[in-house]
Amino acid sequence: MARLFGDENFDVQAMTLLQSLGHDVLTAKDAEMINQRISDQDVLHFATN
Repeated sequence: MARLFGDENFDVQAMTLLQSLGHDVLTAKDAEMINQRISDQDVLHFATN
């Protein structure tokens, strides 16, 4: 299955559905990365590491 990172703009219902299908989905909320004005470049770096 896929490993995915859903940022603040990714639909919560979509993430829940992907998780129920067995995908490894980490949300920005679970990663404690919401409302911090983190740059897109830093989010991409986090998601790919």
